[in-house]
Amino acid sequence: MIYDIENETLPRDQLEALQLRRLQDLCRRLYANVPFYTKKFDETGVKPENISSLSDLSRLPFTEKKHLREHYPYGFLAVPRDNVVRLHASSGTTGRVTVVGHTRRDIDNWADLMARCLAAGGAGRQDMVQVAYGYGLFTGGLGAHYGAERIGATVVPTSSGSTKRQINFMRDLGTTVLCCTPSYALHIYETALEEGLDFRDKSIMSLRTGVFGAEPWSEEMRHTIESKMAIDAINIYGLSEIMGPGVSIECVEAKKGLHIFEDHFLAEIIDPDSGRNLPLGDEGELVLTTLTREAMPLIRYRTRDITRLDPTPCRCGRTHFRMGRVMGRSDDMLIIRGVNVYPSQIESILLETDGLTPHYQIVVDRVDNLDQMEIQVEPAENFLAGGEVKRLQSITRQLAQRIKVFLGISAQIRLVDPQTLTRFEGKAKRVIDQRKDKI
Repeated sequence: MIYDIENETLPRDQLEALQLRRLQDLCRRLYANVPFYTKKFDETGVKPENISSLSDLSRLPFTEKKHLREHYPYGFLAVPRDNVVRLHASSGTTGRVTVVGHTRRDIDNWADLMARCLAAGGAGRQDMVQVAYGYGLFTGGLGAHYGAERIGATVVPTSSGSTKRQINFMRDLGTTVLCCTPSYALHIYETALEEGLDFRDKSIMSLRTGVFGAEPWSEEMRHTIESKMAIDAINIYGLSEIMGPGVSIECVEAKKGLHIFEDHFLAEIIDPDSGRNLPLGDEGELVLTTLTREAMPLIRYRTRDITRLDPTPCRCGRTHFRMGRVMGRSDDMLIIRGVNVYPSQIESILLETDGLTPHYQIVVDRVDNLDQMEIQVEPAENFLAGGEVKRLQSITRQLAQRIKVFLGISAQIRLVDPQTLTRFEGKAKRVIDQRKDKI
C-alpha cells in the first residue's frame, strides 16, 4: 500500500523540480538565520541565489556531527526557540549530546513519513502496532508511535525491555506489527519459545510484520527472523540529526533497497576520504540534505553510513531512489542495542577513573540475540599491591555505573593483569566486534 501516492510516485522530472525549489528555499533560510551556514556560504563564495540546478548542491559545504556538538545546544536552530515544540538528542564522540529541535510542522511531516514507512511495510488501520523501541530522547519510539497513529492503527507503546511482558501483550492484544531492533526481535522469539509460545502458530500469535532498524543487520539475519517468526521483516533507516526513523524504508513487495523519501531528503553518495561525489550505483558514504525541516535543517550532512543508491524502478510503483542496506560506517562508531557508542567516549570515562590505565579493549558480542559489550582494562600496578582487591571491586562497579549513566547501555567490566593487552605501534585496535559472525 502507498500512503501518499501523489508524492511517492512523482515522475522523475517533477520530483527533481520540486527538490530544486525546496533546495533554493532551504539555502535562503539557512543563510539568513543560521550563522554557521552564513559563514560557510561566504567562505565558499556561494550565495543562495547561485543555486540554479541540483548539480549546484556539490558546491555547498558539508555539515558534520562535530559541527553540531561545537554549536551545542541551539546554534543550528533556524527558527526562534519558542517555535520549537520538541527536542530530541543523540550521543556525540566526546560525551556531549547533539540536540535536535522540531517545530509543529516538523512533527507533522515526521508522522506522515513514518506513516509512509508503515504503509510500505504493509500496515494499515486494521493493525495493532507494538512499539518496542525506546521512548524519550531516542527518536525511535515516538517516531514509530506517531506514524502508527497517523495511519489509523492501534498503538501499543510498550517501549523496550520487559520481554515476557512484551510477549504477553503480543499474544493477548493480537499484535500484528512489531517495531524494534532486529536483535531484540530475535530475543523476543527465543524468550517466547521458553514460555511455550511459537510465533509460527498464528492461532496464538498474530504477528505478521516487523519493522526493524536502529542497528546494522544482514540479509541472513532477515531470513532467520522471517523463518523463525513467520513474518515479513522490513528494514527501516533514519538518524536523529536528520529527523529520526522514516528517512527510508523497504517496501514489502520487493524488499530490495530502502526507498528514500526524496521529496523531503536529497541524497548523495561521496567518497568518504576525498568528499567527491560518486556515480549512482557506486558504494560510498551517504550524505543527506533536509529539504522541508523548519527547526533544524541541515545541508549535506555526512551520515558516515556506507551504502549505494539504486535509481532503477521498483515494482511497488514508488519512483524515489532506493539505498542499499548499510554496509558499515566510515568512522569508528559502534551501534549497540540501537545506541551510538564511540570508543573515545569510553576512553574518556576510563581516563577520569582513578586506578585505571589508558590500556583497554572493547569486545562486542551477541548473546541470546542481544548485543553485549565487555570492556577489558588494565588497572594501575600499584592498585594490585597492598591488598587493594576491595578497591578494585569498587572501581569496577563505579565504572559500570558511569558507562550506564553517560552512554545509556550496560557493559561488563573485566580488569586484566597489567601488560596483558596488546600494544600497537600504529593505530590501536580498540574494538573486537564478534557480532558479524553471528548474524
